[in-house]
Amino acid sequence: MQNLLADYLPLVIFIGLCAVIGLGLLVIPFIVAFKNPDPEKLTAYECGFNAFDDARMKFDVRFYLVAILFIIFDLEVAFLFPWAVAFGDIGLYGFWSMMVFLGVLTIGFVYEWKKGALEWD
Repeated sequence: MQNLLADYLPLVIFIGLCAVIGLGLLVIPFIVAFKNPDPEKLTAYECGFNAFDDARMKFDVRFYLVAILFIIFDLEVAFLFPWAVAFGDIGLYGFWSMMVFLGVLTIGFVYEWKKGALEWD
C-alpha cells in the first residue's frame, strides 16, 4: 500500500502546484490592477458598438461574417496539418474525406464572398 501511495505522490504534487498557480493567476490581477477607468478605456473595442449599451441592440451582420471566416480558416489549418503529416498512411479514404471537408469549407468561403464579408466599407 505504501508503494502505491508513493507512486501517486508526484501526481498529487503536480495537481497541487497547478491549483496554486491557477488560483494565483485568478486572484493576483484583482490585487495588482489599477481601478481608475478613463473614457478612452470604456470606448468600444473591435466590436463596433458601445460596451455598456442595451444587450439586445442590433449591430452589423458583418461581425458574424468575420467570425465565420475565422472559423473557416482556423478549422482548415487545424485539420490540414495532421492530415498532411499522416498523408502516406491514410490511403484513398483519408484523401477523399479531406476533399469533402475542404469542399464544405469552400462552400462556406464562397457564401462569405457572396455576402460581401471580404469588402469592409
